[in-house]
Amino acid sequence: MSARRDRLRDIVETLTRHGLGFALGTLGLDRFRPADGATAQHRRPPRGVSLPVRVRLALEDLGAVYIKFGQIVSTRTDVLPPEYAAELAKLQDASPPITAAEVRAVIAEELGTAADGLLASLDDTPLATGSIGQVHCGRVAPDPEDAASGFPAGAAPGGRRIDVVVKVRRPGVVAQINEDLEIMAELAKRAERASTRAAGVHLAALVDEFSQTLRAELDYLQEARNVEHFAANFAGDTRVHIPRVFWDTTTSRVLTLERIQGIKVNDAAALRAAGIDAAELARRACDVLLKMVFEDGFFHADPHPGNFFVEADGRLGIIDFGMVGQISDSTRDQLVRMLVAIVDRDAARLTTALVRMCGAQAGGGFGGLQTDLGRLVDRYAGRPLAEIPIVPVLTELAALLRESRLRLPRETALLLKMLVMADGLGKQLDPGFELTTQLGPFSQQMILGSLSPEALADRLKKLGREALRFGTDAPEIMRRVVDVLERGGIDIHFRAEELDRLMDKAEKTGNRIVAGLITAALINAVGELVSAQPDRWRNWPKTLFTAGIGGVGALGAYLALTSRHRK
Repeated sequence: MSARRDRLRDIVETLTRHGLGFALGTLGLDRFRPADGATAQHRRPPRGVSLPVRVRLALEDLGAVYIKFGQIVSTRTDVLPPEYAAELAKLQDASPPITAAEVRAVIAEELGTAADGLLASLDDTPLATGSIGQVHCGRVAPDPEDAASGFPAGAAPGGRRIDVVVKVRRPGVVAQINEDLEIMAELAKRAERASTRAAGVHLAALVDEFSQTLRAELDYLQEARNVEHFAANFAGDTRVHIPRVFWDTTTSRVLTLERIQGIKVNDAAALRAAGIDAAELARRACDVLLKMVFEDGFFHADPHPGNFFVEADGRLGIIDFGMVGQISDSTRDQLVRMLVAIVDRDAARLTTALVRMCGAQAGGGFGGLQTDLGRLVDRYAGRPLAEIPIVPVLTELAALLRESRLRLPRETALLLKMLVMADGLGKQLDPGFELTTQLGPFSQQMILGSLSPEALADRLKKLGREALRFGTDAPEIMRRVVDVLERGGIDIHFRAEELDRLMDKAEKTGNRIVAGLITAALINAVGELVSAQPDRWRNWPKTLFTAGIGGVGALGAYLALTSRHRK
């Protein structure tokens, strides 16, 4: 408990030192204020230093967890004003290196006898240093499977050892991070209770998402599984080189990967000297990133230039797989609806898709958002999808979400961040690069895929199951309604003529419910048949198929007709 109190006092002192003492009450930290806190609280901010800059400086002083939080939040333009996002993007993780002796001790403790060969070749000078881990170069002997398969090509002739990078987690870092995350979560909840602004940006949910992301980065086994997932997705793709995982020398604290060497993708002089076409490289790199999203649904969520290398054979080598994103089927469906709505200039449909993607209920309270989205889609009216500038549109959408106090789910926010970073990477290589040109074919493929017989059959099955589930639950819902009425929970007064009209409507509604359930059953049956044999649906007996579709059409027409005249 003493360590926790000391950390809270450190937070109070840091905030006060940077002229942020006004936030102590909101965070519930007043009781940790020093004896001279009254003076410190009202200390004038440093002259000429803006509030976003002071926030950044405070996060830097608070250490690794707060720096990483600022870095991640800087990408959430759907919740953070642009001036803060721009400032927090400058945060750098400048943790001092741990000693070579500490690195070797962790490796020996984790790997046992398997560490001997690796330690003998380990370079004591770190290749990279971070707040969670430290990277060193080394070499390992290829195993028999490597020799048989020739992997990696030309890397180990005559049994020569393979160059690897070894990432080692800092000793004691898990306990330190967990303590800071617990404090951060507590402060976020207090801030939401005390401040409508903190509640409006869903601060506690942001901290929870960040905690999950950071804890995943602590487990190097998870990163190793991510690497293998990408390797499987790009198996046989000659454009990309995903490093190999060496499982014999990999644990949750030590990660050993094949070393990727080549020209950094942002080293313009070296690329020119090697005769590499920067414009073609920009297109190829972004095609790889877009394939991850729209074809694989599993993408690299931190595609900054330092994570991409051009190898001697022209392949694009990719590193650092600690932060990844996944696109679920439901998110993919909402993205399709948004793209179609933009092309069709349908602001209502775009609003519904966007609100649902944010986990809110569509239909009420978003009239202003729909008006703003209408102006947005009108601005790009008449343009094909491939000519709509994606980054300005995403930036404007993020601002509209922020004004409406809507927050994107983590995976979608990571996707937007990745697209913006991909656009930046492309423009760094080729100033004339337009991500939208590359995005167009993938978007069209995704839209067409949603209209395939298999996709339509899947939708029919889901629709039928939902309708049948509603039919199954209806008796229980009615019983609950009757219980409420029997307890006298609702008093309703009718005149005789009103009761007659009500009974007439009830009878019609009952007929429509029965017709709806029959329609749902037919839809489900047709969907099951189509999905069971998607390649042969055109060869079914005409009578069966026509009867099913005809029945659905007739009952659907009845429902539509009675809906128009239900008043």
